[in-house]
Amino acid sequence: MKAWTASGDAAVIVPAEVGEPVPAAHEAILEVEAYSVNRGDWFALTGAYGESAAAGTVPGQDVAGRVVAAAADGTGPAVGTRVVAHATGGGWAERVAVPTTAIAALPERIPATVAATLPLAGLTALRLLRRAGRLAGRRLLITGASGGVGHLVVELAVAAGATVTAVAANAERGQRLAEFGAQVRYDITAAAGPFDVILESVGGDTFTAAVDRLAPGGTVVWFGQASREPIRLDFFRLFAATPLTLHHFAHWISDTTDAADLAELVELVAADAVHPELGRITDWADTPTVLTDLAHRRIRGNAVLTR
Repeated sequence: MKAWTASGDAAVIVPAEVGEPVPAAHEAILEVEAYSVNRGDWFALTGAYGESAAAGTVPGQDVAGRVVAAAADGTGPAVGTRVVAHATGGGWAERVAVPTTAIAALPERIPATVAATLPLAGLTALRLLRRAGRLAGRRLLITGASGGVGHLVVELAVAAGATVTAVAANAERGQRLAEFGAQVRYDITAAAGPFDVILESVGGDTFTAAVDRLAPGGTVVWFGQASREPIRLDFFRLFAATPLTLHHFAHWISDTTDAADLAELVELVAADAVHPELGRITDWADTPTVLTDLAHRRIRGNAVLTR
């Protein structure tokens, strides 16, 4: 079958013919109709998390499609069911094996292009806000807000009653955030504060400036380092916000399954309560270009590839 694979060199990914997925008993085989590409995929391919992806590896986490082979253990959706899924890799291909604990059924009225944006960005947004705790009446700051996660966080947090300030690079990238009800700032220094909750994903000087704006007793959830710059913490500088809570967040650590949270996200979309930002929809032949554009922040929200 056709797939994109890691090249192991500067080309990052190349088209290839690969073998059909061989599922474990708890996995279903999905025919992929659309997949979403994330900036984290670029990081994994190019070695930001350690070693670069090995040549021949098929990347891809966020997929939407249809079940073509049900799980042998009897769990999960039946053959023919439209689904959205959070794969552990292999999603940039014609077919992929996915554990049934990471698959949710998809109503016909939700397009595959919309559904494909939900796994990584949606799971991250839901779990970030759960970690943040009560939102009603609280002041929330999110940095690096113009990606797929940021758009979902802003819409959900505003709906939950938070007063949200979102930091984006420019007016174009912040347009939908403002429409969702956020106060948009284009530099962290313009975010007045103080804030009860800070969701920080940039790192470096942005992290320091964000924490300087934390209200006493506030919470910081650190969920990324998009700038690739390490953070700096000064023990004495933090006294102004004492006692603060700092969480190092990983989206894959949760008391709920991916399937359960994907089902919740699907319900929110179906109820017109969540509107993923589709910054680009294009043919999967354009995957290398999309990866490069994501790496250089040329795409607002999510990027979706279709077959």
